[in-house]
Amino acid sequence: MSRPFKIEITQSEEELKKRLQTVRSVSHKEKLQMLWWLKSGQVSEQQEIGKRLGRDTSTITRWLQKYRLGGLSSLLEIKKAPGAIRKMSDEAIAALKQQLETGTRV
Repeated sequence: MSRPFKIEITQSEEELKKRLQTVRSVSHKEKLQMLWWLKSGQVSEQQEIGKRLGRDTSTITRWLQKYRLGGLSSLLEIKKAPGAIRKMSDEAIAALKQQLETGTRV
């Protein structure tokens, strides 16, 4: 049996349920579902949340930590990789665009 944990969910049960019904992203839905279960008292252990969602307990712990530190916006934040640095200079891109528009070579 896992140890009990305490977390204060600032959103109301109704607000979480409404967001759950309108959310499209699967990852957001899982996180909102977790908060709704906790707020409504349906679950009280991280292990139970993990079983219901099919996620490892460490994932649930990480989600709850994000929520504790930054609230709902932090929990639902999707980080995007910065991507690779461009290999072509702005001047080279501008020259190529000009060549494509005019059909001439520089």
